[in-house]
Order: sequence, then C-alpha cells, then structure tokens
Amino acid sequence: MDVREFDFDLPAELIAQEPAAERGVGRLLYLHRNTGEIEHKSLVDLPELLREGDVLVVNNTRVFPARLLGRRAPSGGAVECLLLVRLPGGTDHAGTWGTSDSEQWWEALVHPGQRLGPGAMVVFEGDRTLHGEILERRFHGRRVIRLWTADGSPIDEAVDAIGHVPLPPYIKRPDRGDDRDRYQTIFARHRGSVAAPTAGLHLSGALMAALEARGVQTVEITLHVGYGTFQPVRVERIEDHRVEPERYEISETAAAHINFALDEARRVVAVGTTTTRALEAAARTNDGRLAAGAGEATLFIYPGFELRVVGGLMTNFHLPRSSLLMLVSAFAGRERVMAAYAVAVAARYRFYSYGDAMLVL
Repeated sequence: MDVREFDFDLPAELIAQEPAAERGVGRLLYLHRNTGEIEHKSLVDLPELLREGDVLVVNNTRVFPARLLGRRAPSGGAVECLLLVRLPGGTDHAGTWGTSDSEQWWEALVHPGQRLGPGAMVVFEGDRTLHGEILERRFHGRRVIRLWTADGSPIDEAVDAIGHVPLPPYIKRPDRGDDRDRYQTIFARHRGSVAAPTAGLHLSGALMAALEARGVQTVEITLHVGYGTFQPVRVERIEDHRVEPERYEISETAAAHINFALDEARRVVAVGTTTTRALEAAARTNDGRLAAGAGEATLFIYPGFELRVVGGLMTNFHLPRSSLLMLVSAFAGRERVMAAYAVAVAARYRFYSYGDAMLVL
C-alpha cells in the first residue's frame, strides 16, 4: 500500500495544545466498525456504548521525565537530551557498564547533535546534578550517553527531580508542572515510557466506576511506549516500514481474564494502540492466546493484518501517514477510518495526545 493513502489535511488549530478541563468529559466520535456509521458522543456515554461482559484492557505504564536540559562542560553551551532506551549491559574500555543505580547507559537524542560527538561531557543541574559523557554516535541523530551522579545517588531519582515531561513535538509550548499529572493516566504504575498511552488519558475515576457498575471488567497490562510512536513512515510502500520494539509485560491474572473472555466470545476492548500492539504481539507468539510474561512488541499492524484478540478499540486521533493511523485502519478498514477522520476535521474535533477520543466497535 502507498503511504499517501493515509494522508489527510489537518488544520494546525485542531492540534490540541492543552488537555481537556477535566478527565472523562470530552468528545467521543463513535465509529461503527461493520457499517461505517458515525455518531457524535461524549466520554460520559462510554458505559452505555459498552456492554456487560466486555473486558476493557488498559496500559499501566508510567511516563518518566525523560527530557533533560543542561550545558556542555566546560564551555557552558546549552544541551538538550531525550532519554530513549536504557541499555542493559555491554562493555567499554572501563569494563562492564550500565549495571548500577548511580551509573547508567542510555540511547538518547541530543541537541545540538553535530557538536556532541564521542567524548563530549555534559552536566544537567537542578535540585540534583547529573553528569554525562557521549560515548557513541548512532543512526537518526541518536547517541549513547553515560550518566552518573557524583554522590552515588540513584540516577532515576535525579532524573525524576530535574527532568521535564517529554511532551510530543507537535505540542508547541514548554512543559509545565501540571503536565506531570495530565500527561499520565490514572493507571500509571510502572515507570518506563517516554510517551503517554494517550487513549487512557481520557479515563477518570468516576468513569471507571460507571463502567464497573455497567458490568465492564477492567484488566491492566504494561507496554512501555518508546519514541518510535512518533517515528515517521519514511518509505513509499508501508510494507517496507519497520517499527521500533517496545517492551511489554502481561501478568498471569491479566492473561487468565483475557483468555477466559475470548473463550466465552466476550469482547476485548483495547484502550489505545499501545495496548492493542501488546495484546496482538503476545497472542501471535502463543497461537492466539495470551501467556503471562514479558516480551518485545515488534509488530507493525497495518491493513491486511488479522487481529486475534482485540474486538473493540478506544483511541485518539493520530498523525497523517503514521503507523498508529495504519493500526486503526487495520482494525476498522482504511476507507471507514479515513472517512471518520474527515468527519472529525469538519466537526472540529481536537487531535493528538491531548485531543478528543474515538471509539470503534
């Protein structure tokens, strides 16, 4: 398929720069998967749109403040570093690396990249101080950076103290203190994402209570969202695109509940493309059923892919030509999804991470 089949015009003013006033009360576009019918709803209608026995699966990953602002040492030039993936091990001239709480190795995006080659030293300061050394250049402007604290205190604590919320590049404002709460779902428990599972941002405690009263069961899984969620599709044929792996974990309880629902032909409704990707990746390795454990989701889901677990999808509105839009199209059909997006633009829905929601059943 040609990537241009997933293009559409989006006025810049529809890209949400702020979260809704409160969770659980925003707009919801309801797309009927089998007919293409579209209804304009509100999030408060969600319990009525789902049915007793449905299993709602949410992603309980937690975003950490992965954006570090500092200076080059000793020159003092400004430096920005976005931590992407912690490297679990390896060796350099000093021996084993990346194994202690007070010293870690990360793959990161750094700016200005062209001036920060191997050997460059950086400092990030605030309530805590982090030191860094660029070790290696990688593709697409990425670097391997070694981080350490001079006093031996944990890196994670320092990052949490001085880091900034890694808001998506299409939010054209600096992060604020309230983003630490609003760019996080109410389920966030397991630290590890550099981007929020944004469909879950819509769900509030009151809405979850209403869903429970309706007889909808909620199950939590974990997928740590990487920067690849914003990765553009740079190829002309989408079949040639590759997505970056993302770590996931499914507990024994979650696997049992979801498998039981599948056995009873009850509907599994995924909250978000990240949840969908984790469920389908796990099922693909286990003949359509879920096994408890951890793994890496490497699936690129696009039209033609047969989803074996997910029977309903709640999601945000995604970027043109993005792999996330292609995933939604795999579930509901490209023509119906693109028609729904045209309706959403005309009806002035808010797009992307802090935008409105879409439900496909």
